[in-house]
Amino acid sequence: MSKQGQSLSQADPRRWMALALLCLANFMVIMDTSIIGVALPAIQEALGYTQESLQWVFNAYVIFFGGLLLLGGRLSDLFGQRRMFMWGFLILTLASLLAGFAWNDDSLNIGRALQGFGSALIAPSALTIVMMLFSGNPKELGKALGFWGASAAAGGSAGVFLGGVITEWLSWQWTFLINVPVGILALILSPGLLAKGTRRKGSIDIAGSVSVTASLVLIVYGIVTAEHNGWGAPITIWTLIAGVILFVLFLIIQINKKEPLVPLGIFKAPNLAAGNIALIMLSGGWIPLWYFLNLYMQQILKFSAFAGGVGLLPMTILIAIFMIVITGKLIGKFGIKANIVIGLTALGGSMLMFSSNTPVDGSFLINVLPASLLGALGMSLAYIPSMMAAMSGAKPEEAGLASGLANTSYQIGSAISLAIMVAIAASATSSTTGANPVAALNDGFQQAFFWSGMVAFAGAILALMFIRSPKQTDASNVPKAM
Repeated sequence: MSKQGQSLSQADPRRWMALALLCLANFMVIMDTSIIGVALPAIQEALGYTQESLQWVFNAYVIFFGGLLLLGGRLSDLFGQRRMFMWGFLILTLASLLAGFAWNDDSLNIGRALQGFGSALIAPSALTIVMMLFSGNPKELGKALGFWGASAAAGGSAGVFLGGVITEWLSWQWTFLINVPVGILALILSPGLLAKGTRRKGSIDIAGSVSVTASLVLIVYGIVTAEHNGWGAPITIWTLIAGVILFVLFLIIQINKKEPLVPLGIFKAPNLAAGNIALIMLSGGWIPLWYFLNLYMQQILKFSAFAGGVGLLPMTILIAIFMIVITGKLIGKFGIKANIVIGLTALGGSMLMFSSNTPVDGSFLINVLPASLLGALGMSLAYIPSMMAAMSGAKPEEAGLASGLANTSYQIGSAISLAIMVAIAASATSSTTGANPVAALNDGFQQAFFWSGMVAFAGAILALMFIRSPKQTDASNVPKAM
């Protein structure tokens, strides 16, 4: 075996320290989607966002993150995982400086989009390195993926808590500037802990990457502005049509290009397509939960930024415990399908609780804590097996593509679902008559919770129908639980 092959094997003595760095990177990438949650009211007041346009602080990041993840996976395969990992951190660090010093909403949106671009280079290369480091030992791989999944889920929830601390005691700008020292640390440690990674020859599908990203931007923009412009307005209709046309163009490019961004044949791998659908539906329920729950606590219950962050801490703790200690064992005992179905069902039940039990004069212990813990339980059960389903059937040379595709599905589900739920909330709020503004706003939040729950339930049904049990797949391709 070559020196490079040895360095990427499970015998690499640096593998657990490398995993710590990679999990930190994953934590930061996902945290950047959520750390701004608690800071949203402060950002809105400082930079003049409207209630509807405020979601661009989130969606500018996830659109470019999700839209460019496939390109990031391809670049990782072509130029080496460590190189793309470090380039991603360089871009993320500089973009965080721009976002931290943003002077208006447009400059912040640009900074967030560039943060998404950097993260799109980090995420697939990091996950590919994890798979390579531990691929020789299925038990270690299961444990490593447990830490990886926990770092992602904890990043999403802990970001809300840290955002509360930072916003309350420093300023909203530091929710972005916190990336700078972490990025510098990652750039310093990477050469000593990470092997260069594998490289192979090939071309870059720029046309495919641009068309799929532009498609996502237009579709989300059309949904976001529909409440203001009207769903039947020509600008709304043509924006959405243009987005769909660009997506069809993307598929045509993939079919005809010699080296496409996404060889469509990869979807023949067992469970890969179903796993990506599960990730879309999971994020489609989970992301609106923390987005609207945070707004409910601050704008309806009048929690401070710090109190809102603390309110999400029990979710973070539960997710960390389940992801690291319990979920892997449940996957080993019951399989990926049962965990996905039960997890998505629990998430949907959490949403229904929020939709029917979040009054204007609610309390944390009665109206927030029980439903939030149920939602965190659902996320903990479904995330890792969904990611395993989306990646387990891919060939080794397609690991970067599969990881990029899985992360893309999660981010696309996040962006489109949140855009739809914000539109639903805005419509419900504007149509509520005879109520004070706070009650009308709360009615909108409840509608968003309800329909997000329907997304999660739909995901559970699809998983039940299309995820194949381990007996129907090659068990050697499925990482074993710890």
